[in-house]
Amino acid sequence: GFFWRNEPAVITGYKARRMRSLMQAGIHLLAYHLPLDFHVELGNNIALARQLNIDVDAPLLDVQGKTIGLTGTLAQPVTAVDFAQCINKKLHREPLHIGDAQAKIQTLAWCTGAGQHFIDQALLASVDAYLSGEISESTVHFARENNLHYFAAGHHATEMFGVQRLGEHLAEKFALEYHFINIHN
Repeated sequence: GFFWRNEPAVITGYKARRMRSLMQAGIHLLAYHLPLDFHVELGNNIALARQLNIDVDAPLLDVQGKTIGLTGTLAQPVTAVDFAQCINKKLHREPLHIGDAQAKIQTLAWCTGAGQHFIDQALLASVDAYLSGEISESTVHFARENNLHYFAAGHHATEMFGVQRLGEHLAEKFALEYHFINIHN
């Protein structure tokens, strides 16, 4: 996201400095963030599923033809602590886990980035656990009160694979060179 909701679209100040630096270096700017939240083949959610070896079952929610999040299944049940270790290994980010560390999980729902607000949809999907990038105070209580495992793995960490897949796709399709620069936040 270069422009956020309710922000002026005028390019001044730090936005102008950013764009000027790119333009002077001959670098193109591609805005990908929100489209990758919804894309079913190259997007953040499907890319995260591939990283964590989750078999996709269905969309978590469909809003006006846009898939928000996914549901899926692990090949074998694992303890929550083992799944947290898998997240840490694949995303290079230790997740915050709400729930019993030794309980088994196999079915999941997830929505990358700031997807914590869709936790109620995960409960309706009758999954064992829900994963997103961020966590809110209300998310903790909702997860505990509904006996639903919750993993918060970081906004950037859950969304870095979609843009890499997009870069690979564009490089293949248009014979482009691309570089993914991972800047943790």
